[in-house]
Amino acid sequence: MRIRGSVAWITGGSSGIGAALAHELCRRGARVAITARRAERLADVAASAPGEAHALPGDVREPAALEEVVAAVEANVGPIDLAVLNAGIWTQVDVRKWDSAIIREHIETNFMGMVHGLDAVLPRMLARRSGTIVGVASVAGYRGYTRAEAYGPSKAAEINLLESLRVDLGPLGVDVQLVNPGFVRTPLTEANDFPMPFMIEAPDAARRIADAIEKGKAEAVFPLPYRVGMKLVRVAPVRLYTAVSRRFVKAG
Repeated sequence: MRIRGSVAWITGGSSGIGAALAHELCRRGARVAITARRAERLADVAASAPGEAHALPGDVREPAALEEVVAAVEANVGPIDLAVLNAGIWTQVDVRKWDSAIIREHIETNFMGMVHGLDAVLPRMLARRSGTIVGVASVAGYRGYTRAEAYGPSKAAEINLLESLRVDLGPLGVDVQLVNPGFVRTPLTEANDFPMPFMIEAPDAARRIADAIEKGKAEAVFPLPYRVGMKLVRVAPVRLYTAVSRRFVKAG
């Protein structure tokens, strides 16, 4: 799609990938609206953007709030051409202190947060028979990772949802793109105490995502070692994959 002149809405826009992407899309000529729970931080991101950016606080766990945000964007900025559903959380799981509440929180924020974003924006795109939805999931959704018993399943659900939507929405005029980053330096990853190979910075991730959007890529996986490695990981025998993964547990 053409970013210049478009109206873009980003969830999870107060920090990390979302904030960096808001600035990147502004540089490329989009009018950007960003949503997150932290109103003050969100306002700072919008104020420092190199272009037109609007801060509209909202919680992706609250469908009615997102409906109001999207209505405000379309009334005051314009019809949303590009919706980047990026909001998410990451908490390590210690299986020795099992607590399913952590899993529930990830499903409600990551997966259902994406669904609530779709609730708000998709009917409007369908009515116009145009628009692009970009879902930011993770390579952690491909297979089980150490300490990702909550995060990984939420991302696997996002991947499956977006792939299904791509099939069904294409004939109706709405494009769906999937973004699966590897490790990106953000406030979410700063607390990790295990190896994070091929780490990239958030602005780098934002440039890659914007490039993928403009090229119309169905799926963007980065950096390159993950794009190659994930193809192998998905077909690796279970015993081999488990044995290799346990090395990361010991290394951490």
